[in-house]
Amino acid sequence: MQPESSHTSLSEQVQALPGTPGVYLFLDKEDKVIYVGKAKNLRKRVSSYFSGRVEGKTRVLVGRIANIDHVVVESESDALLLENNLIKKYQPRYNILLKDDKSYPWIVIKNEHFPRVFMTRNVVRDRSEYFGPYTSVRMVHTLLDLIRQLYPLRTCKLNLNPENIAAGKYKECLEYHLGKCMAPCVGKQTEEEYSRDIQSVRMILKGHIREVTLHLKSLMEEYARNLLFEKAQVIKEKLEVLEKYRARSVVVTPKIREADVFSVIDREKFAVINFLKIVNGAVVQSHTIEVKKVLGERKEDILPLIVSDIRQRFSSNSLETIVAFRPGEKVAGTKWTVPLRGDKKKLLELSERNAKYYVLEKEKREERFLKKHSTERRLEQLRKDLRLQELPRHIECFDNSNLQGTHPVASCVVFRDARPSKKDYRHFNIKTVRGPDDYASMEEVVNRRYKRLIEKGKELPQLVVIDGGKGQLNAALKSLAKLGLEKKIVLIGIAKRLEEIYFPHDPVPLYLDKNSESLKIIQQLRDEAHRFGITFHRKKRSQDLLRSEMDGIPGIGPKTTKKLLEHFGSVARIKAQNPGALEAVIGKAKAKVLRRELRRKDKEEDDLRAGNIG
Repeated sequence: MQPESSHTSLSEQVQALPGTPGVYLFLDKEDKVIYVGKAKNLRKRVSSYFSGRVEGKTRVLVGRIANIDHVVVESESDALLLENNLIKKYQPRYNILLKDDKSYPWIVIKNEHFPRVFMTRNVVRDRSEYFGPYTSVRMVHTLLDLIRQLYPLRTCKLNLNPENIAAGKYKECLEYHLGKCMAPCVGKQTEEEYSRDIQSVRMILKGHIREVTLHLKSLMEEYARNLLFEKAQVIKEKLEVLEKYRARSVVVTPKIREADVFSVIDREKFAVINFLKIVNGAVVQSHTIEVKKVLGERKEDILPLIVSDIRQRFSSNSLETIVAFRPGEKVAGTKWTVPLRGDKKKLLELSERNAKYYVLEKEKREERFLKKHSTERRLEQLRKDLRLQELPRHIECFDNSNLQGTHPVASCVVFRDARPSKKDYRHFNIKTVRGPDDYASMEEVVNRRYKRLIEKGKELPQLVVIDGGKGQLNAALKSLAKLGLEKKIVLIGIAKRLEEIYFPHDPVPLYLDKNSESLKIIQQLRDEAHRFGITFHRKKRSQDLLRSEMDGIPGIGPKTTKKLLEHFGSVARIKAQNPGALEAVIGKAKAKVLRRELRRKDKEEDDLRAGNIG
């Protein structure tokens, strides 16, 4: 790092920069790194920031530059690598943020006698071998389970050096007796035998499962030739486990030995990059990341940086990187391939599908967040307007329905988080009230509803809305008081004429703004309760009418009547059917009788209306 003097003007610092590849750092007046960039010509690239043609956020960045540092490197590839590392180190405000991989899980083969194989999140420089990082802990456990099924490796932390084993310091543990370890601690397995298993584990973790499979097959055949059938059977079972694991991998084509695949979904404020690692024609690793754009970066600039970062992070040494377009810069150790057709093109399309799924999921998450945020805002407004103690997440609304006192019913609708919860809706047949008495009916259904909720130990609503004025409200309040819920549930009534909101014991109604969200929620509750109640009421009337029409018709009993109602819905629709439609439901004989009797009854009614029958 070569810091310039703070007393030197920015223009002088720019002119002093070399025309060679390197990395430049912009610092603010507090000497904090606010931007890191790379260039094949440092002076030319940095001077472009001060040309007067920069706009938007880049202009804001330039306005905060107080000092410039730079590092000269040998090539553009080195500049890309250094830029990557410095961004991770300083996390500058105006850069695409690259996080290091400390939080990702790895699988480690420990540098020790009889190495252990386990998951870790800490990479320690102790000459152990680390594989990963993996983006899914589940994948790590899947691999470790596979390894443990194939090879009985030790899990203990004992120091198994030759001296300790020879001195007989240890004895077999439960793992040995369960067949999960070969007890190298007491000399029952040599270090050479153990190392052969570790080499196979190493190949599996590198994705070279095919080589492990070939090795095991040759070993099984050798055991079989030597009539060691039990050992051959053990190897066969291991091969079956391996084949099941391979079947879960996405096999592409054995023609592609090793490659990295990158695809980009570019949006105005962010880019999504998917990475697939291909080994022996199979996808052995997949990782999708989202990059937030800070200075409106182009995908051609973003991709080389991300490719460099992911190759570092996932220890990739692939000589080929498959992409949809050729980036402006090279990445050390690999060459770009832009396929137009064939297997490589299919791979690229697979990667693009992964990136698209990520974007779709992101959009769904944002939609859910906005919906939730909107709901919270609406409920908070309702809480304030009605002066409630808590958010009314659970609201219920009651309405009575009857026609000139006949078929009295009631409905209860339920809203959760300001939205209808239709599975919780309930109908009520009025049982104890005779005649058209809305107040008594309301008292009955409110009592039945909350008595039942209490008995079943279910949650009570924070708010109950009664469709009606003071009379219905007081009737509902009477029921809540009997159940001891008067102070546990807030009760309001909405009168239809002027949309007044009534509270118990308060003669003065509340008038909410006609355009307020709170009134809209209450109106929606009231209208939904009314619709639900009317639908039930019509159904009951239709059922009773059908029963009266069917009454006395030979061969048409309650079961046939129910079947007709379920199929056609009403008497009018039954009368409108042709013979074939009725026969399909109740049979030819019953259909004939039904049509004849319904025609007779209709004629009798017509005669009565015309005065033909005295």
